[in-house]
Amino acid sequence: MSTTLAVDYALGGKLDPFWFQVSTFIWFLVQGLLMFFFFQLIFKRCMPEEKNTLSSLFAIAWYLLHPANAETINYIISRSDTLSTFFVVLGFTLYTCSAVSRKYFIYLVPVAIGSLAKPTAVMFAPILFVYILFFEEHSGFDTLLSKSWKVGKKTVPAFLLCAAMYLFVRKMEPATWSAGGTSAFGYFITQPYVILRYFTTFFFPIDLSADTDWVTFTSIWNIRCLVGFAFLATFLVAIYGLSMQRPSRPIAFGLCWFLLALLPSSTVPLAEVMNDHRLFFPYIGLVISITWALTLLVRRLSSTTAGVRPAAYVAAIFLLGACAWGTWQRNKIWATEESLWKDVTIKSPGNGRGQMNYGLILMGRGDYPGAESYFEKGLQRWPYYSYLHINMGILKEAEGKPQEAESFLKNGILNSQGTNPEGFFYYARFLKNQKRYPEALQYLKKLFQLTDAHINGHYLQMEILQETEDYPALKEAALQTLSVSANDVTAQYYLNIAETGHSKLDELVSETKARPTAEGWLNLSLTYFNAQRYMDCIQAAQEVLKLNPAYAEAWNNIGAAYGQLKNWDKEIAACEKALQIKPTMELARNNLAFAKLMQKEKNK
Repeated sequence: MSTTLAVDYALGGKLDPFWFQVSTFIWFLVQGLLMFFFFQLIFKRCMPEEKNTLSSLFAIAWYLLHPANAETINYIISRSDTLSTFFVVLGFTLYTCSAVSRKYFIYLVPVAIGSLAKPTAVMFAPILFVYILFFEEHSGFDTLLSKSWKVGKKTVPAFLLCAAMYLFVRKMEPATWSAGGTSAFGYFITQPYVILRYFTTFFFPIDLSADTDWVTFTSIWNIRCLVGFAFLATFLVAIYGLSMQRPSRPIAFGLCWFLLALLPSSTVPLAEVMNDHRLFFPYIGLVISITWALTLLVRRLSSTTAGVRPAAYVAAIFLLGACAWGTWQRNKIWATEESLWKDVTIKSPGNGRGQMNYGLILMGRGDYPGAESYFEKGLQRWPYYSYLHINMGILKEAEGKPQEAESFLKNGILNSQGTNPEGFFYYARFLKNQKRYPEALQYLKKLFQLTDAHINGHYLQMEILQETEDYPALKEAALQTLSVSANDVTAQYYLNIAETGHSKLDELVSETKARPTAEGWLNLSLTYFNAQRYMDCIQAAQEVLKLNPAYAEAWNNIGAAYGQLKNWDKEIAACEKALQIKPTMELARNNLAFAKLMQKEKNK
């Protein structure tokens, strides 16, 4: 997975999402092509006298257009699901369609690769066991005991490989990795009902959410828990009965695929009780099962009733059209972060992360009251979520409420039990902004004990050491940063300061005064702002306006600097001037909104 993402990163000019999406979509389409050959063979083994091309094409179209799969294809990091499923399907296609592949075990190569993308690919082995029992031994589960040894011998290589790959992946996991679940028992008794929800979503994908808010049951006597176990028992009985007759075995096989593909996420207590992107692999089984059931129904009815086949074609077209429309609607939801997280707050109101992420979007555009409202909703639902406390602390600091900010940032560290690096980083940044440099350095030290690769933490440490003019320590910190990120421009900048005793800012001042231009003064103004020398920032921006009075960016710099000095009237005046010159300037609009908010708070 990391390799394919790296290729997309190189092709697309770093983080252009287009290339990531195109790559995922290509894997998706090729998987659909492989499924066609695989489905054709399964259906032919049950009814060799019938042509099953239309049934196979319908099944593939249904799968490719299903709205639930939009949750996986749109979600770039779910490339793990896309790749692991693709390689499982490729393994089955090679096994069923190539005698050479079976003889030399070539079909196991893609399974091994898929396991590296996501360990769920190891379910290839038990699914292959069912396939051989049903379609090579032509038996059902009623003969399992008598056939298990014969089928087992054929699947030993697959089981050995899948077991080895699973153990290898587990060994490669870092010691700090956690599945995230809290109660193994609660998770276990909840999963049958979750599986029921996954099953019904196949037919009615109307409540899809990028981040669900389901929680585990606390008692087995919960009515939904009982319904879930009753459904699961019925499901297993149906599989057993359907496996006994040759024509219905594709239905039983598809249902087995569905359950086995869900087995890993149903038995390992994960942080999310359910997630719609987990359906990508299991739904291959359901589309086999339901399509074949409909095929048998249509063939039986058409033998006694005229007009059944044309009606079936019309119904199939309508169903595929409805799926296409549903997928189109989900794609629109996934189009922007704002639309996605807004949808999550509506579909999954109990999800604190969803409330937080939408609040972050509002905070990013300067809507601090709106952001605080969503952060508070998130804290009501997830009161111990470390990131929510951290982001609330960042918001409170931006609003000029340092005492509240410090309280939330400390809670961010406390609620993660000291395991969240971001808690230490943002609290250290807050302490640095409050000129509490020794404390800030202590928290950065704790951050580096967790992870030495936190590059922003290294930048912050070097900023503090420069401001305190501790040049020996600054040199050491710069060299440490370069050991983590070779050729890092920022680290080299601070190393130069440590070795020469003067900064690039001094050189920039001399250069700008020697060759004054509007752009040069603007660059100096921004540099002063980043160095927290706000009056110098204002003076440099005023030099810009002497050369070009209609330079909106200079007015915005003046406004932002006055905002840092808490002179809201002057910030408002400067930002309004910037917007008069450049009405589309989003940064000035955000600064203006914040200044008006703070002025209103001041006047209360």
